[in-house]
Amino acid sequence: MYRFANYITQVVFFFLCSSICAQINFQNQASARGVGDSCGIIDLGGGISFFDYNNDGWDDITLATEDSQNLLIYKNTSGGFFILETSLVPNNTYQQRQPIWVDYDNDGDYDLYVTSDTEGNRLYQNNNNSLTDVTTSSGLPVPNIFTYGSSWGDYNNDGYLDVFLSNRDVNFQIPNYLFKNNGDGTFTNVSDVTGIGNGSHLSFCSAFFDYDNDGWQDIYVANDKTQTQNLLYHNNGDGTYTEVGESSGTNVSIDAMSTTIGDYNNDGWFDIYITNGPDGNVLFKNNANGTFTDMALVSGTTFNSTAWGSVFLDAENDGDLDLYVSGASDGSVPGFLSAAFYENLTNDTFSLLSNGSFNYDNLESYANAIGDIDNDGYPEIVVSNSGNEDLFLWKNLTTTSNNWLKVKLEGTVSNRQGIGSTIEISVNGLKQYRYTLCGEGYLGQNSASEFFGVGSGTTIDYVKVTWLSGMQDVFYDVSVNQTLNIVEGSTLSVYENQFVPAVKFKNPISDKLLVISSQEINEYEIYDELGKTIINKVNDGVKLDVDIGFLESGLYFCKLKFNNHYVKTLKLIKK
Repeated sequence: MYRFANYITQVVFFFLCSSICAQINFQNQASARGVGDSCGIIDLGGGISFFDYNNDGWDDITLATEDSQNLLIYKNTSGGFFILETSLVPNNTYQQRQPIWVDYDNDGDYDLYVTSDTEGNRLYQNNNNSLTDVTTSSGLPVPNIFTYGSSWGDYNNDGYLDVFLSNRDVNFQIPNYLFKNNGDGTFTNVSDVTGIGNGSHLSFCSAFFDYDNDGWQDIYVANDKTQTQNLLYHNNGDGTYTEVGESSGTNVSIDAMSTTIGDYNNDGWFDIYITNGPDGNVLFKNNANGTFTDMALVSGTTFNSTAWGSVFLDAENDGDLDLYVSGASDGSVPGFLSAAFYENLTNDTFSLLSNGSFNYDNLESYANAIGDIDNDGYPEIVVSNSGNEDLFLWKNLTTTSNNWLKVKLEGTVSNRQGIGSTIEISVNGLKQYRYTLCGEGYLGQNSASEFFGVGSGTTIDYVKVTWLSGMQDVFYDVSVNQTLNIVEGSTLSVYENQFVPAVKFKNPISDKLLVISSQEINEYEIYDELGKTIINKVNDGVKLDVDIGFLESGLYFCKLKFNNHYVKTLKLIKK
């Protein structure tokens, strides 16, 4: 194992890109940076997190391991890693599937949730960097329910992260579960009342995301084996879901392993990449009308080998999302890929960039994730390998002068992590979009920072965050090559050198619209989805208290006027 690790560390893969002055170049630096360990032997692989668990500004690595091995947590110290003392690591001496860091109690530090398909899942609360098992008291399942992936989102927009558990029971007895976060440290199983249902689906993973841009988090589920169909649950905005896989065109029956979300064509509508066996992966392009079209064959991203983890990333920071796929083949069989890097050519097509038969990555690989080893703004890839082989840590050494931006969110009205937010940026009028997830790909967790490549752009026109609360924050004329930390409700306008008012309100709304602002609201207008004005009145003070009980249920907008200028538009969901 170590002889191979030393060999593979020396291997560098170079790809000539269509971007000017950019040559994609990744090098495996796992051993050199202190993470030369393996997950052991785990059938169908273990998960991996590339996430700053202690919030010190450096992306750490957490690796699921085989039976009788403790979970491995590597702390990043300025680009190098060391393993935490055993006493600080939960004593998970059973096979784990996915480690995921999540602030479920909104206290500002990251708790740890670990899934397992052999001994049950565990929730560890973070108390001053000490992890305490609170699974039983939280109300989450303790017995083994054959869980692979957990994904976290706020399905009812109450500011607390809920969890969807993807359970792969080969006996088809145990269904998937959606647990509501009660906001007091406990969870309630709401699978039945929300419409998730009781059926068992051999599910590997799921993802919370907003496919129709209505402000509510939908759920897409990847199901194994061709006798099952993938599921798309549409969030109705009233605490229930409707399964729309067939009408949306996403109900494929394949050996689906992953749910990778990204806007690969920069149109503002989030797409889905799903890994599969040799019959080919699926790239669902969002048609912006509630339906999707499989573009894998047209785009050149079918892979046609046994694929597992996948991740979108802008490797050369040229402004579009490339795609990396891990596979279970060792590359020895002609025509079968062990991994693939697809460069985005910006016209709904990708180029498979190769170095021979991908001998830089000829192992049985499963989960992967992206982060930033040394905070240089270029995303790296970490990969968990099976067969007792050391993990890969692919350092991004791409040669380019392209600029970048990283964005990290902190919710105040919304959940503390800002999960479910849409980030939009514009560079010279060209827009890009990111969606914040917690649990993605195949048993993966990416960095808490969202990465944007901006090419030769030296100033970003604006950065706009739309939170699950409906609030929006906008920064103008943002400098490149920095990490921008954005707190919900507090926007600094660089261009005007003044604060845009912070506004707080709660969705959904019943009979009263209550808005609190940091500046005096001079006037407000409420209008419907068609733009028809319903209320338009002057106001005096920093507070709005408006009777909207007469409005029918649905989507409305409230435009606020400050100092004779409209600067805020709120999206309202009327119950």
